[in-house]
Amino acid sequence: MPQNYVEKILDARIYDLAIETPVDAAPLLSKRLNNEVLLKREDLQPVFSFKLRGAYNKLRHLSAEQLSAGVIAASAGNHAQGLALAAKKMGVKATIVMPKTTPQIKVDAVRARGAKVVLVGDNYDAAAAHADQLIAEHGLTYIHPFDDPDVIAGQGTIGMEILRQVQGDLDAVFIAVGGGGLCAGVAAYIKHLRPEVKIIAVESDDAACLDAAMKTGRRVRLKEVGIFADGTAVAQIGKETFRIIKDLVDEVITVSTDEICAAIKDVYNDTRAICEPSGALGTAGLKKYVETHGVEGQTLLAIQCGANIDFDRLRYISERTETGEKREAVLAVTIDEKPGSFQTFCTDLRKRNISEFNYRYNDDQLAQIFVGIKVASDEDRQQLVKELTDKGYAVSDMTDNEMAKLHIRHMVGGHCPDVGEERVFRFEFPERPGALMNFLVELGGRFNISMFHYRNHGSAFGRVLVGLQASAKDARELKKFLDHLGYRYTDETDNEAYQFFLGSK
Repeated sequence: MPQNYVEKILDARIYDLAIETPVDAAPLLSKRLNNEVLLKREDLQPVFSFKLRGAYNKLRHLSAEQLSAGVIAASAGNHAQGLALAAKKMGVKATIVMPKTTPQIKVDAVRARGAKVVLVGDNYDAAAAHADQLIAEHGLTYIHPFDDPDVIAGQGTIGMEILRQVQGDLDAVFIAVGGGGLCAGVAAYIKHLRPEVKIIAVESDDAACLDAAMKTGRRVRLKEVGIFADGTAVAQIGKETFRIIKDLVDEVITVSTDEICAAIKDVYNDTRAICEPSGALGTAGLKKYVETHGVEGQTLLAIQCGANIDFDRLRYISERTETGEKREAVLAVTIDEKPGSFQTFCTDLRKRNISEFNYRYNDDQLAQIFVGIKVASDEDRQQLVKELTDKGYAVSDMTDNEMAKLHIRHMVGGHCPDVGEERVFRFEFPERPGALMNFLVELGGRFNISMFHYRNHGSAFGRVLVGLQASAKDARELKKFLDHLGYRYTDETDNEAYQFFLGSK
């Protein structure tokens, strides 16, 4: 099977449009990790992503009849731009169906490359369904973003370039996985010629469809996927891609949002390139591999596969980078409510720097503070918690508490003793013009809103923390009401961050 794909990869004729991207050294990261770290710069493609390779290779293999019918794809991101440019190069009419939640910068980029954009629905599934309808009505030729042999072969040219460019030792290659097209193509080529090179697949931990498939031995569909690394937010690995990957990948590593944000900063420090979240997955996985396996002196390469990121998202990424680098502890600490308590607390920290401090008066006995403190590592964070506990402070580590980092740190304002019984929920809803108002209209019809926090992070989905006045006997009706709304939500009523800083007490 790999032999067949090697032939298809060698036969790919894409370089009159795609470029052979360089492999760059990452000296700062190499020194820190005590390994030679290399980055394959697919962010330098004309569409700032590797997707151009597969889309163009697929079009080169279509018949004249298929091309004359026009091509179509459902995509909110890099595949859309790659196909649009490839179609323009070949003089083919292209239609791209995108969710209405797609950021305007991506819509404009696709239109600028000559494709017709149709905006439908709030997510990829709705866009794909409409694409199927257009295919049935107009006989358009569908170009799959990953689960197609010619697309896989196009992406596999990256593996061919890597082996040509890295002449010496190469111990492992780290590849982002969504539907699996990139990983399948690169793995098929490298494993055939250099079977000793490890292929490490990297997924976001909230969209790990390959990891789930490898563990069960078959393709599974995730009930829901995270939205931060939107370029790889795929609920099910491709059929053809999994057939290839399952026998060629040495390990699957999953990484958190914070670890991805830290990797974006690492790449920027070494190259001054700003990756999109999915584009930094390979680097995030490389760092985690070094940490978990303790390897030193090896040559490790991450494919930097995309840089289509909205500028607005950088604010959120910057906020999460410190915890992703394990250089910030986020703590809830109880101190005495009296003059000099904060000074005493700072003294007890010795020479540690405080990165954030939130507090509001509640009563005259004890004060609950939300504090960010610079640390050197996970071990240092644990040592800090022990030191404070030993000094008599009540400490709760919030560093891995998603609600605390998304919402609480921006809204610490004190308890509300008169609110009565309150239930707290964290929502995600499609981010588009009027979406917040629609959300409020739907939410406010039955239960009184007692607390609300929303921040726009420049992504396809808005994140909201809502308090609703509801008693325990209303729980069943409330759940039915929320399920009917159709928004993804998490019950955070028992989250200690809420209890510490905002609950009715």
